[in-house]
Amino acid sequence: MTLPDERYRSIQQARRLLEELCDPRKTPRVAAGIRDRARGALRHYPGEWDMQRAAQAAPEVFQERMEDLHRFIRSGSAADSGDPG
Repeated sequence: MTLPDERYRSIQQARRLLEELCDPRKTPRVAAGIRDRARGALRHYPGEWDMQRAAQAAPEVFQERMEDLHRFIRSGSAADSGDPG
């Protein structure tokens, strides 16, 4: 089961990966075509402001952080219901 904070973090990590693919100093052996595709994907990729707004609008989908107790309850309730995630 993917939790809202994990989903939020995943999008941030994907953004960092795309940014690194665009930077030849960080990824020197990446083909120009891949750099172009990464740059294109970043053009409309959600930034931090977008993600914060998404978290405010839909906290059940995106959350910057979840309290440990809330995480435990969410994880436990999925396990109790037989929902694999």
